[in-house]
Amino acid sequence: MALIMRRAALRGFAGAVPTVLGLEAGLYLWALFAAAGLAAMVAASEAAFIVLRVIGAGFLIYLGVKAWRTAWQSRKLGSVQEPTENLLSNPKRGWWKPFGEGALVMLANPKAAVFMIAFYPQFVPADRPLFATTALLALLQVTVEIVLYLGLAAVVGRAGAWFRRPVIRRRLEAVSGTVLIALGLRVAAATR
Repeated sequence: MALIMRRAALRGFAGAVPTVLGLEAGLYLWALFAAAGLAAMVAASEAAFIVLRVIGAGFLIYLGVKAWRTAWQSRKLGSVQEPTENLLSNPKRGWWKPFGEGALVMLANPKAAVFMIAFYPQFVPADRPLFATTALLALLQVTVEIVLYLGLAAVVGRAGAWFRRPVIRRRLEAVSGTVLIALGLRVAAATR
């Protein structure tokens, strides 16, 4: 959610759409992995869990440090690093980067794998095909989450002009960096 809010605040609604879709694509893949048994392997294997935990924590910390660096550089320069006009001029510019960030954040989250294993099996009737039913349930979950997260992005994006003011943007970068680093440290310290 921190990633979505940051993207919507700084890039507007259109800039947050690829992040939301990336996160949800990653969630849907975890659901499919759970149905195929891969997520169970991650939950059962201490080594796989640790690898995902380290990758996820590292990526969140990387994003947080990047936000801190932007805030620090804009403080030294007296303005934001990237002109505000360029933030919204071409929302399709770099669409794959925020999509990839969202997908990687979700796929590198071992808790998502554990959640999928614990959540979906209880809703799959014994006489139904596991993979197809899980895929359908996950599609329903992803659809609901996309609507909710895009609604959040729309609300934050509407206030975007305020968020893009240099002082507010610098503070938003610092706060979102802190939140992302804290989440990364929490993931790093997480146990099953």
